[in-house]
Amino acid sequence: MQKIVLASGNRGKLKEFNQVLGPLEWEVLPQVELGVADIEEHGLSFVENALIKARHASRCTGLAALADDSGLEVDVLKGAPGIYSARYAGPGATDADNNAKLLEALEGVPEEQRTARFQCLLVFLRHAEDPTPLICQGTWEGRIALAPKGANGFGYDPLFYVPEHRCHSAELDPAQKHRLSHRGQAVAELVRRLQARQV
Repeated sequence: MQKIVLASGNRGKLKEFNQVLGPLEWEVLPQVELGVADIEEHGLSFVENALIKARHASRCTGLAALADDSGLEVDVLKGAPGIYSARYAGPGATDADNNAKLLEALEGVPEEQRTARFQCLLVFLRHAEDPTPLICQGTWEGRIALAPKGANGFGYDPLFYVPEHRCHSAELDPAQKHRLSHRGQAVAELVRRLQARQV
Protein backbone atom coordinates (compact mmCIF):
# COMPACT_ATOMS: atom_id res chain seq x y z
CA MET A 1 0.00 0.00 0.00
CA GLN A 2 1.30 3.44 -0.94
CA LYS A 3 0.57 6.25 1.49
CA ILE A 4 -1.11 9.51 0.57
CA VAL A 5 -1.79 12.45 2.87
CA LEU A 6 -5.24 14.01 2.93
CA ALA A 7 -5.08 17.77 3.51
CA SER A 8 -8.04 17.61 5.88
CA GLY A 9 -8.94 16.26 9.28
CA ASN A 10 -12.52 15.47 8.24
CA ARG A 11 -13.24 11.84 9.23
CA GLY A 12 -16.08 11.50 6.74
CA LYS A 13 -13.85 12.50 3.84
CA LEU A 14 -11.06 10.22 5.11
CA LYS A 15 -13.36 7.20 5.19
CA GLU A 16 -14.76 7.96 1.75
CA PHE A 17 -11.35 8.39 0.14
CA ASN A 18 -10.00 5.18 1.70
CA GLN A 19 -13.03 3.26 0.40
CA VAL A 20 -12.53 4.40 -3.19
CA LEU A 21 -8.72 4.48 -3.29
CA GLY A 22 -8.14 1.26 -1.32
CA PRO A 23 -8.57 -0.95 -4.43
CA LEU A 24 -5.81 1.12 -6.10
CA GLU A 25 -3.56 0.19 -3.15
CA TRP A 26 -3.47 3.70 -1.70
CA GLU A 27 -3.76 4.26 2.05
CA VAL A 28 -5.08 7.74 2.83
CA LEU A 29 -3.82 9.31 6.07
CA PRO A 30 -5.19 12.53 7.60
CA GLN A 31 -2.63 15.33 7.84
CA VAL A 32 -3.26 15.80 11.56
CA GLU A 33 -1.89 12.30 12.26
CA LEU A 34 1.30 13.32 10.48
CA GLY A 35 1.72 16.54 12.45
CA VAL A 36 0.60 18.88 9.66
CA ALA A 37 -1.28 21.99 10.72
CA ASP A 38 -3.89 23.71 8.56
CA ILE A 39 -2.66 26.44 6.23
CA GLU A 40 -4.46 29.69 5.45
CA GLU A 41 -6.58 29.40 2.30
CA HIS A 42 -5.85 32.71 0.57
CA GLY A 43 -6.79 31.66 -2.97
CA LEU A 44 -9.60 33.31 -4.93
CA SER A 45 -11.03 30.06 -6.33
CA PHE A 46 -11.78 26.52 -5.23
CA VAL A 47 -8.91 25.12 -7.28
CA GLU A 48 -6.38 27.61 -5.88
CA ASN A 49 -7.35 26.74 -2.31
CA ALA A 50 -7.19 23.00 -2.99
CA LEU A 51 -3.71 23.41 -4.51
CA ILE A 52 -2.52 25.48 -1.54
CA LYS A 53 -3.68 22.77 0.89
CA ALA A 54 -2.29 19.86 -1.14
CA ARG A 55 1.16 21.44 -1.69
CA HIS A 56 1.43 22.31 2.01
CA ALA A 57 0.54 18.77 3.12
CA SER A 58 2.90 17.19 0.60
CA ARG A 59 5.75 19.56 1.46
CA CYS A 60 5.40 18.82 5.19
CA THR A 61 5.23 15.03 4.80
CA GLY A 62 7.09 14.15 1.61
CA LEU A 63 4.05 12.12 0.52
CA ALA A 64 1.66 12.36 -2.40
CA ALA A 65 -1.24 14.58 -1.34
CA LEU A 66 -4.95 14.92 -1.92
CA ALA A 67 -7.02 18.01 -1.12
CA ASP A 68 -10.48 19.22 -1.96
CA ASP A 69 -12.17 22.56 -1.76
CA SER A 70 -15.90 22.79 -2.16
CA GLY A 71 -18.81 25.09 -1.62
CA LEU A 72 -22.12 26.47 -2.79
CA GLU A 73 -22.68 29.00 -5.59
CA VAL A 74 -26.00 30.87 -5.75
CA ASP A 75 -26.63 32.61 -9.06
CA VAL A 76 -28.69 35.56 -7.81
CA LEU A 77 -25.93 36.24 -5.23
CA LYS A 78 -23.28 36.35 -7.99
CA GLY A 79 -21.76 33.04 -6.91
CA ALA A 80 -21.78 33.67 -3.15
CA PRO A 81 -21.11 32.14 -0.70
CA GLY A 82 -18.60 30.36 -2.99
CA ILE A 83 -15.15 29.81 -1.48
CA TYR A 84 -16.43 31.34 1.76
CA SER A 85 -19.23 28.75 2.14
CA ALA A 86 -17.94 27.29 5.42
CA ARG A 87 -17.55 30.73 7.01
CA TYR A 88 -20.33 32.62 5.25
CA ALA A 89 -21.81 33.89 8.52
CA GLY A 90 -18.36 34.72 9.92
CA PRO A 91 -15.43 32.94 11.60
CA GLY A 92 -16.57 29.98 13.66
CA ALA A 93 -20.00 29.96 12.04
CA THR A 94 -22.10 26.82 12.45
CA ASP A 95 -24.06 25.17 9.64
CA ALA A 96 -27.23 26.65 11.15
CA ASP A 97 -25.66 30.14 11.14
CA ASN A 98 -24.67 29.83 7.48
CA ASN A 99 -28.08 28.51 6.45
CA ALA A 100 -29.84 31.33 8.30
CA LYS A 101 -27.66 33.95 6.60
CA LEU A 102 -28.33 32.40 3.19
CA LEU A 103 -32.09 32.43 3.73
CA GLU A 104 -31.88 36.06 4.83
CA ALA A 105 -29.87 36.99 1.73
CA LEU A 106 -32.51 35.32 -0.48
CA GLU A 107 -35.54 36.75 1.29
CA GLY A 108 -38.18 37.73 -1.28
CA VAL A 109 -36.40 35.95 -4.17
CA PRO A 110 -38.90 33.64 -5.96
CA GLU A 111 -38.12 29.92 -6.16
CA GLU A 112 -37.40 29.88 -9.89
CA GLN A 113 -34.64 32.48 -9.39
CA ARG A 114 -32.95 30.57 -6.53
CA THR A 115 -30.79 28.41 -8.82
CA ALA A 116 -27.56 27.17 -7.29
CA ARG A 117 -24.93 24.47 -7.45
CA PHE A 118 -22.46 22.69 -5.24
CA GLN A 119 -18.90 22.65 -6.60
CA CYS A 120 -16.07 20.32 -5.58
CA LEU A 121 -12.49 20.65 -6.79
CA LEU A 122 -10.15 17.76 -5.98
CA VAL A 123 -6.40 18.06 -6.42
CA PHE A 124 -3.91 15.16 -6.40
CA LEU A 125 -0.16 15.84 -6.26
CA ARG A 126 2.51 13.14 -6.67
CA HIS A 127 4.90 15.41 -4.73
CA ALA A 128 4.98 19.00 -3.50
CA GLU A 129 6.49 20.38 -6.72
CA ASP A 130 4.32 18.34 -9.08
CA PRO A 131 3.95 20.54 -12.22
CA THR A 132 0.98 18.54 -13.55
CA PRO A 133 -1.45 17.95 -10.68
CA LEU A 134 -4.60 16.00 -11.34
CA ILE A 135 -7.52 18.40 -10.99
CA CYS A 136 -11.00 16.89 -10.91
CA GLN A 137 -14.26 18.81 -10.69
CA GLY A 138 -17.77 17.80 -9.73
CA THR A 139 -20.86 20.02 -10.05
CA TRP A 140 -24.32 19.36 -8.62
CA GLU A 141 -27.14 21.59 -9.87
CA GLY A 142 -30.19 22.49 -7.81
CA ARG A 143 -31.82 25.43 -6.11
CA ILE A 144 -32.17 26.92 -2.65
CA ALA A 145 -35.46 26.05 -0.97
CA LEU A 146 -37.55 28.45 1.08
CA ALA A 147 -36.94 26.45 4.28
CA PRO A 148 -34.66 23.62 5.43
CA LYS A 149 -35.81 20.01 5.29
CA GLY A 150 -34.24 16.62 6.06
CA ALA A 151 -31.89 15.27 8.71
CA ASN A 152 -29.08 13.73 6.62
CA GLY A 153 -25.94 15.44 5.39
CA PHE A 154 -24.38 18.65 6.65
CA GLY A 155 -23.65 22.21 5.59
CA TYR A 156 -26.25 23.55 3.16
CA ASP A 157 -27.80 20.12 2.46
CA PRO A 158 -31.10 20.95 4.26
CA LEU A 159 -31.63 23.96 1.94
CA PHE A 160 -30.41 22.40 -1.32
CA TYR A 161 -33.36 21.19 -3.37
CA VAL A 162 -32.64 18.53 -6.03
CA PRO A 163 -35.32 18.95 -8.75
CA GLU A 164 -34.84 15.58 -10.49
CA HIS A 165 -35.43 13.76 -7.20
CA ARG A 166 -38.02 16.23 -5.84
CA CYS A 167 -36.40 16.37 -2.44
CA HIS A 168 -33.73 18.18 -0.46
CA SER A 169 -30.16 16.88 -0.36
CA ALA A 170 -30.57 16.23 3.38
CA GLU A 171 -33.45 13.82 2.58
CA LEU A 172 -31.32 11.52 0.39
CA ASP A 173 -29.78 8.40 1.86
CA PRO A 174 -25.95 8.55 2.04
CA ALA A 175 -25.32 6.09 -0.81
CA GLN A 176 -27.71 7.92 -3.13
CA LYS A 177 -26.21 11.28 -2.21
CA HIS A 178 -22.70 9.99 -2.91
CA ARG A 179 -23.73 8.92 -6.43
CA LEU A 180 -25.28 12.30 -7.21
CA SER A 181 -23.15 14.79 -5.32
CA HIS A 182 -20.41 17.11 -6.48
CA ARG A 183 -17.86 15.29 -4.30
CA GLY A 184 -19.00 11.88 -5.51
CA GLN A 185 -18.57 12.99 -9.13
CA ALA A 186 -15.11 14.45 -8.48
CA VAL A 187 -13.94 11.33 -6.60
CA ALA A 188 -15.17 9.06 -9.43
CA GLU A 189 -13.23 11.16 -11.95
CA LEU A 190 -10.12 11.03 -9.74
CA VAL A 191 -10.25 7.22 -9.57
CA ARG A 192 -10.60 6.97 -13.36
CA ARG A 193 -7.68 9.29 -13.93
CA LEU A 194 -5.44 7.65 -11.34
CA GLN A 195 -6.08 4.29 -12.96
CA ALA A 196 -5.24 5.72 -16.38
CA ARG A 197 -2.10 7.43 -15.09
CA GLN A 198 -1.02 4.35 -13.09
CA VAL A 199 0.75 6.45 -10.45
